[in-house]
Amino acid sequence: MMEFLSLLKKDDIEGKTCLLRVDFNVSGDLSSNPRLVKILPTIKFLLEKNAKIVILSHLGRPKHGERAVSKNISLKFAAEFLENKLKKKIDFIDHFDFYKIGEKIKSFSASSIFLLENLRLIDGEDGNDAKLARKLASLGDFYVNDAFSVSHRKNASVVAITKFLPSYAGLLMESEIKYLSAAMHNPKKPLVIILGGAKISDKLGLIKNFLNKADYFLVGGGIANTFMAAQDLPMGDSLYEKDMLPSAKKFLKSGKIVLPSDVIIDERKILDIGLKTIKKYSDLIEKAKMIIWNGPVGYFEDERFAKGSKAIAKAVLNSKARAIIGGGETTLLFKNIKNKKRKTNLFLSTGGGAMLEFLGGKKLAGIEALAYNKLKI
Repeated sequence: MMEFLSLLKKDDIEGKTCLLRVDFNVSGDLSSNPRLVKILPTIKFLLEKNAKIVILSHLGRPKHGERAVSKNISLKFAAEFLENKLKKKIDFIDHFDFYKIGEKIKSFSASSIFLLENLRLIDGEDGNDAKLARKLASLGDFYVNDAFSVSHRKNASVVAITKFLPSYAGLLMESEIKYLSAAMHNPKKPLVIILGGAKISDKLGLIKNFLNKADYFLVGGGIANTFMAAQDLPMGDSLYEKDMLPSAKKFLKSGKIVLPSDVIIDERKILDIGLKTIKKYSDLIEKAKMIIWNGPVGYFEDERFAKGSKAIAKAVLNSKARAIIGGGETTLLFKNIKNKKRKTNLFLSTGGGAMLEFLGGKKLAGIEALAYNKLKI
């Protein structure tokens, strides 16, 4: 049975050292990035209970065995972000001499915060190496996973580490599990699922798992292209998955796949949904009681073809439905759209791939590791 950090009292963890796994694998504007901002409540919770905190994360995909740290793969930026948000000194550790790190942590007082350098600079992190996990575990008294977005990966700091320390789900992890589980097991009806992005194959599990639960699937992007190609419509040079056409044809038979009525074409490529489709999708969104959305419905990177995705985002915000939004590009759509009335009904998941796998019914390795941990603090 999974244990939650939120249930621990001050007496349980005061003076102890927490290894806190987060996901700082981000880029661009950091000030409002959900992965960074949403970790703050867990850090504050631990500080209020006078625990020391050692933050663990990864960044990018450095070459195997790489040791020389460049600005592009260093987590130093995260230390600066946390110092600004918490108004507290963050001790950034730029080496992996675990004996020295351990001695340094011991010498600091309660409520101190440390941030280790990018874990993917160490051999064994992405291989779920038990020896590395044991070394990491030697730095703390208990472990907290608040990195839902990487919990579908078998990494040493996500899975193997739970064998050596009492392990808990953090506040962010708890909220992710709560909202996504509710959508899976007790969805409000009508349930509308909006799917965009390039590939049906990425969302195959979600479609299968929700085919009997959802009322409508509103599709855009390369996913819509594949469905339209399955109907033998001319696709020009548009992106679609030829090997997914048989699956697309099967899903179309459900009558729940809603295809674009019109599209925006540039240089023989379908790059966005049109005004008629925006109206059709918005009308269905307005009637929904629950919405799940993953992936923009157009070529979002180009402002000329982001109109459809932005219009759908506004329709979601204006609806009374409970909405769960996932994927970096999709959550970015809501960054500059302000609607105070929707704050309590909108959940921005920090997971893209992890959200898809969870809603697809797969067991996430990091969550399973927490569930089977029997060690007590």
